[in-house]
Amino acid sequence: MIDLFSQAALIILVLVTLLWIGSIFIKNVSIVDIFWGLGFVVVNAFYVFMSGELNARKILILTLVSIWGLRLAIYLAYRNIGKGEDFRYQEFRRNYGPKRYWWFSYFQTFLLQGVLIMIVSLTLLGINSSASSGDLTLLDYIGIAVWLIGFTFEAGGDFQLARFKRNVENKGKVLNTGFWKYTRHPNYFGDSAVWWAYAIFSMAAGSYWQIIGSIVMTILIIKISGVTLLEKTLKHTKPQYRDYIQKTNSFFPWFPKK
Repeated sequence: MIDLFSQAALIILVLVTLLWIGSIFIKNVSIVDIFWGLGFVVVNAFYVFMSGELNARKILILTLVSIWGLRLAIYLAYRNIGKGEDFRYQEFRRNYGPKRYWWFSYFQTFLLQGVLIMIVSLTLLGINSSASSGDLTLLDYIGIAVWLIGFTFEAGGDFQLARFKRNVENKGKVLNTGFWKYTRHPNYFGDSAVWWAYAIFSMAAGSYWQIIGSIVMTILIIKISGVTLLEKTLKHTKPQYRDYIQKTNSFFPWFPKK
């Protein structure tokens, strides 16, 4: 298991370094966001094909992780390419100074993302390095159901938000229909649910401590780079958002309050 993890970490180190070099030439750190989902596809595929014979669970997890990661990468590429550098990285560039941010970004953004990919993907390592037969059990089918719910909320929420933003008449307004009627962050809830589905698969394979990867992903989504960070911005940029908060659950979907 340690050898698999070390080899995957080396692959990710090489990829984030190459990505960082590319960001210097185009002066845009935002390309790291597109790599987030792809990083898990690469790591998981490496685990699947290097951990021994294929079985039903490995094939299932290869399919699900690839669908999730590629969909996320394509969506972020569509959202970001041609739009310039994200405001978060522009702010970092101003704060640290453009003359040193080119190298500082390697540690603050690219290397950090690589480390997080390896920590979160421990759940995937648990599935693929298990000595179990790989035959699907009831727990695996529960995992499939949770994954489908999560993927539907994440992909559906992203699609509805992209469509909402395309309409210039919606500028400054709050999206409160569709999935967004039941949770203020359907895409983040869906993302977390997908990773808890992977945790269920890991437990079905007999790997328990490795689900720390799914726990870390959920903490990132809720407390660090997702819900909390976005809400701080929206409260200031969209006055209607405060009313939306009063009616709609922050994370877990539920019927809106009257």
